[in-house]
Amino acid sequence: MGKIVITGASGNYGRGVTDALIAQGRASDLILITRKPEKLAERAAQGCDVRYGDFDKPETLAAAVQGADKMLLISGTRVGARVVQHKAAIDAAAGAGVGHVIYTSFIGIDDPANPAEVRHDHIETETLIKASGAAWTMLRDAHYADAMILMTAPNVIPTGKWMINTGEGREAMVWRDDCIASAVAVLTSEGHEGKTYNITGPQLQTFREVTALMAEIIGKPLEFVPIDDESQYAIFDAMGIPRRPVDDLEVGGIPWNSDDMVTFGQAIRGGFLEICTDDVERLTGRKARSVRQMIEDNVEMLRSV
Repeated sequence: MGKIVITGASGNYGRGVTDALIAQGRASDLILITRKPEKLAERAAQGCDVRYGDFDKPETLAAAVQGADKMLLISGTRVGARVVQHKAAIDAAAGAGVGHVIYTSFIGIDDPANPAEVRHDHIETETLIKASGAAWTMLRDAHYADAMILMTAPNVIPTGKWMINTGEGREAMVWRDDCIASAVAVLTSEGHEGKTYNITGPQLQTFREVTALMAEIIGKPLEFVPIDDESQYAIFDAMGIPRRPVDDLEVGGIPWNSDDMVTFGQAIRGGFLEICTDDVERLTGRKARSVRQMIEDNVEMLRSV
């Protein structure tokens, strides 16, 4: 089956993919790259090959990817500054003869008018991968429902208001676990070379509709309050969220920055993320899970915030 190298293996996405592949008996086929190998000591005990590698130190990546047949390149967290990091990993893969690069990209990036700040990082990275000589598969993930529902709720529910700059734009939020399952399917089956998948949830919804859904399920009145971009910045500023990315900084457990989030809102409002597919089902054999199920599965937590 060949060896699979996973970058950013200590992050949530990387951990999810690793868990699934170990469950399939593939531990000895996994090369896990991380800046902090001590964080993955238990993976070494499970039979994985844990290697030190740092996106910011390209010389460390050449050795880290040796012997791999496929690379899962999980996009970094430094929004707006990731292309140099990703190029280091792509160059290392090309130099080591890695045959197939699978990349976690983002939906809606083909339109140059899309204002989402992440667009540049992803479209540039896709271009570099396609030019590298390796076979490629792009997994263009929609917004994570987990992030938008579970991380936003502690600010929304106590105030009774969901204040957001998305207007009446629609998107099909996806469970991170469904993105992970789709990546595992691509890594462990044939015929995905040269393909781009849009990994989305099953339904396009406005945030007005999502707010009403949450209110219905948790049994508390919630109001959708559309706001402009400056007001959205002000809310994030008050929460202590930096406008630009800061490495290893988390606010409320999330490594976010407001330029990223505000331009996401602009992209949703402008209809650039209005994409809904059945690619999760095509890849995994089961339907993508819904925002409703995300709320229902976490209803006790949401009621308690």
